[in-house]
This record gives sequence, structure tokens and C-alpha cells, in this order.
Amino acid sequence: MTDLPPVSRSSVSAAAFPASLAQAPAQAVVLAGGQGSRLRPYTDDRPKPMVEIPGTGVPIIGHQLAWLAAEGVTDAVVSCGHLAEVLQDWLAKADLPLRVTTVVEEEPLGRGGGLKYAARHLPHPDRAWYATNGDIWTRFSLREMAAFHAERGATATLALARPRIPWGVVETNEFGQVLDFIESPPSPYLINAGVYVFGPEFAALLPDLGDHERTTFPRLARERRLAGFPLPQGAYWRAIDTAKDLTEAARELAAQSGS
Repeated sequence: MTDLPPVSRSSVSAAAFPASLAQAPAQAVVLAGGQGSRLRPYTDDRPKPMVEIPGTGVPIIGHQLAWLAAEGVTDAVVSCGHLAEVLQDWLAKADLPLRVTTVVEEEPLGRGGGLKYAARHLPHPDRAWYATNGDIWTRFSLREMAAFHAERGATATLALARPRIPWGVVETNEFGQVLDFIESPPSPYLINAGVYVFGPEFAALLPDLGDHERTTFPRLARERRLAGFPLPQGAYWRAIDTAKDLTEAARELAAQSGS
């Protein structure tokens, strides 16, 4: 696992990286409008990205913005929805390491429509941009992902994670005999990690209403314009979707602090 720095102003300089990495996107969209029904009661009075990671005193979105800033992002558009005023109030009072604009959908637009609406408020619509789901707590090099995206000439690139299966599994042989019990092994499948790099042309391909993962992404995949960036070995990644995820995140953080 990688270190998880607290929210602070980034001292990382693009000049410290190769030219191909230094030209990575400097703007991002954070999709923070989910209701987080599976995180109740934590989300009864706050939106999902405002739930604090135990032991840090900082909400999920605070960790995300710190990470984006450390990766060279200077401007972020936060798309709000459920209990938007709680998130907007925190953002207005927090000492943030980058410039933040908030947008609120007047009516539900779906994930693709919401992403398109938020993208209209990016400061540089003619440049590439990052996007991340508001419930992702992770650390890896976005600059390396942007270079991967550029090298492949992709319109969109997804970060790919290989999470651990939450159950113990049973290994058997061809005769049906049990050989071993393995606790929470890595999944044999890669999943969408909820972090993206998009080219400037991507926003125009999004639906005004609906889910881009059922429309835009499949189309780009057929056209071989969609790339997948496997997270580097040892990179920290967790989707905060349930109370158990919060407990696991706190445990992992404590183990890391003690190492």
C-alpha cells in the first residue's frame, strides 16, 4: 500500500517529472451526488463523499482533493446532488489545495448526463481532464495514467483495480477433493476503479440523460478508443460503499501507520 497523506497544499512540482508526465491534465470532475443508501446511518445527514474516514478526521472528498492536487490538478468541478448544501458548506470553509467549483443538477441526469453537465464547467474544455467517483479512496500516479492514455491515443481511459474477494474461497482438484481454504484472495477479474482520464472530445460523446457506461463506453470499446490502465502493484484502492468498507479502511490505515 502507498502512503495516504493528509489534506495539505501540494508541494509537488511538475518540473520534477518527465515532459510527457508534466503535461498531464490539470482539471478534474468529482462525481459526488450519490445518496449512499448502503452507508446509512452515516449518510442520513450528509452526502456519501462527506463521510469521514475513521482515524483521519477528514471526509472522503477531502482525501480525494488532496490527492488530485498532489497529482498536479489545479481546478476541480464537484458535482453535488443528495444533501448538496452540506458538501458545499464544507467546501466553502475548508482550506483546499486547489480551486473548486460546485454544480448541482436541477433534475437527475443519470451518471453520463451528470458527468456531461459537470464537464461544461471545467475551466479548459479544450483540454484533457480527470474524473473520479466520489466514493473512491486511492493513491496512485495520475500522471502515469495520463501518459498511458496519451501513448495509446485513447479518447477515454479507465483505471482498473483487482479487489480482494470478500469471502474465503475453496480450492479443489479435478476429483472434487478440497485442497485448501484461501481467505479473501485477489479477484481473477479487473474492475472499473472509478477513476478516468478523458480527452477533450469525450464530453461531446456523453448522453444528455442516462448512463455513459451503457452507451458511450461500449461505443468507444467497439471503436478501440477506450483504454484500461491497471493500477500499479501495491497501489492503495478502496471503494467506500458500506459501513464495512469504512471499518476496513480504518484498519488498513492503522496497520500502515504502525508499520
